[in-house]
Amino acid sequence: MTDTVTRKLQIRGLVQGVGYRNYLAYKAGVLGIRGWVRNRSDGSVEAVVQGSAEGVAEIIACAGRGPRAARVDAVDSVESAGEFSGFSVRNTE
Repeated sequence: MTDTVTRKLQIRGLVQGVGYRNYLAYKAGVLGIRGWVRNRSDGSVEAVVQGSAEGVAEIIACAGRGPRAARVDAVDSVESAGEFSGFSVRNTE
């Protein structure tokens, strides 16, 4: 049985208005990652990602690349908790 890993991400750079949330949601679907992503009022993007250790490591790598129009300066990752059944794009907070 695979252990489930949950991480909270804060992504900074040119990450709003460039399709970043939809990009991350698509990659999460491909990788079988659960959780959510949203824009923050400070210009960053926040996400909680949950899945296998390998899947979470890959989605964090994807977060660091971003879509073509984005410029990712930093991805901070900390342990988190929660139970998620899918992956959603949430409203800005």
